Amino acid sequence: MGNTKHTKEQIRERIQQKKILFDGAFGTYYGGKYDTKQLPELANLEAPERVREIHTEYLEAGAQILRTNTFAANSFCMDRSKEQIEETLRSGVRLAREAVAAWRERTGETKEVYIAGDIGQIPGDALAQKDTLCREYKEICRIFLEEGADFFVFETFSEMEELLPAIKMIGEQAFITVQFSVNQFGYSNAGLSARKLLQRAGEAKEIDAVGFNCGVGPSHMHRILQILEKPEGKLLTALPNAGYPQMVTGRMIFTGDNKDYFVDRMQQMTALGVDMAGGCCGTTPEYIAELAGKLDLTQYPQAKKDTEPEKKQAPKEDRSFYHTKEAEGRNRKLIAVELAPPMGIDDEKLMDAAHLLQKSGVDVLTFPDSPSGRTRADSILMAEKVARETGMCVMPHICCRDKNAIAMRSQLLGAYINGIQNFLVITGDPIPSMVRTTVKSVFNFDSVGLMQILADMNEEQFTQAPANYGGAINQGRRNLEVEIGRVKKKMAAVLPTNTQLPSSAAFLMASLATFFLTQPISTQESADRVRRIKEETGARILCGIMPFVSLKNATFMKNEMAGIDVTDEVLARYRADMTREEGEQAGVQLAKEVIVMTEDFADGYYFSFPFNRVTMLEKILN
Repeated sequence: MGNTKHTKEQIRERIQQKKILFDGAFGTYYGGKYDTKQLPELANLEAPERVREIHTEYLEAGAQILRTNTFAANSFCMDRSKEQIEETLRSGVRLAREAVAAWRERTGETKEVYIAGDIGQIPGDALAQKDTLCREYKEICRIFLEEGADFFVFETFSEMEELLPAIKMIGEQAFITVQFSVNQFGYSNAGLSARKLLQRAGEAKEIDAVGFNCGVGPSHMHRILQILEKPEGKLLTALPNAGYPQMVTGRMIFTGDNKDYFVDRMQQMTALGVDMAGGCCGTTPEYIAELAGKLDLTQYPQAKKDTEPEKKQAPKEDRSFYHTKEAEGRNRKLIAVELAPPMGIDDEKLMDAAHLLQKSGVDVLTFPDSPSGRTRADSILMAEKVARETGMCVMPHICCRDKNAIAMRSQLLGAYINGIQNFLVITGDPIPSMVRTTVKSVFNFDSVGLMQILADMNEEQFTQAPANYGGAINQGRRNLEVEIGRVKKKMAAVLPTNTQLPSSAAFLMASLATFFLTQPISTQESADRVRRIKEETGARILCGIMPFVSLKNATFMKNEMAGIDVTDEVLARYRADMTREEGEQAGVQLAKEVIVMTEDFADGYYFSFPFNRVTMLEKILN
């Protein structure tokens, strides 16, 4: 780029001939150079001379790719009007061009310089704002294209789903680089592994270069690259931090002078096949000057990585609750029973219920994860105790509300180590409004995102006996087509990488290692909606049944529990003066009727008994 328009083919050809240098950090360097905590992007309009000065320093250091000062130029990070943000983006491109032009005029330099429109990951709620994020990325890209950008850098991303519409919009109009940020263990904030991230980016034909920036220092980035394969047909980037920072008076400070160490590690990375090198947080023009002076930029064959002798793969074990000998050796449908963990430390009723079910033919016991955002005993620990004392197959619910990706992975690893390999993955209910001032919901991702993490762990950690996981169906959703789409999306999340999701329901049934549990069904309408989902997706579905045991119980569920459809017709089955036996009998009759409504399509039933009254199960099934 610079003052000359380049095609993506020309850029690729240039980089394939000789490795190329990015610039270094802008934000951390700007903050240190001018002793300010101000967002550097604001300088595009308020102090443009500072921006041109930093670009010039990197040019003089030997950088051949300048990233525009626009990393955080978006409506989520900048408290500015839409018009001001747009002008910040446009100015970012123009200031970089002006710096290149002035530098050329002063030095007579004619070497190729590319100006890359820089786009950072926008912080946003993965659940509520995904569509908004997609639109904003597209708008940023539109502005850059209008400014004549022929080089784009998307950097510091933890996943790329929200990027894809923007990337497809750019298409062949510009050279596209996507860089992810991972921790020292090789996982992003979204919980995805470095391997998975490269894999997904490699599948997008519009992307020209993939790699990593920020997150870790040069040693850890080198270690991560050592175990990865360069995606076929893609160039590879590496822009690590200078090291690890300290927080000093609220500012991230990188201390020490490790330029020689940095260059040494970058040399090792280029030997692994890195085509485009540079620096991120903590690096300065001095770092880039050292790289330009010492780094071997010759294109040479990728160094061979140490590989273990190929081992004969043992057949994978299927430990899903629906593939046990007990489940497959009978003609009746699958049976799951939910046991609600206690709100206190007394688990006697739950354990009594579990022991009562021990010889009942139940296929799996499930344990909700603090439903309705109200604290209960941990679902995984409760499941582990029941499995240990009864020998029954157990399945905790895992919701996305309370934990970030790091906590999720650690929780799943711990569960697996303790023999729990069946999971129901749900987004989770929000925190009740009355306690939101003191308790905050954490939604780094939704159930589909967590399923993708589990799919990743099955490929990398649970290879011999993959974890089995499924999702929930909310058949009461106003727009049934939306719910059908979400079911299909969840089904796609568990398929192996590169697997296309066909429309054939027969194929889906044959290929999936998943299942779905529905919200409680109590009416023919609700049953018909689930039947429609079954017909459209081919999913394995266990129909939810909640046998209400009293008028008070049914009324509470109708008025205070989201997602549970309790009609006036259902309420009419109960009287305020019913005995316990009469109430339970009404619940048994309701459950039997639901079974009749759904027996033509249900793969099984998911019972949730009020107050863990599991003695009702035998009466329902007999």
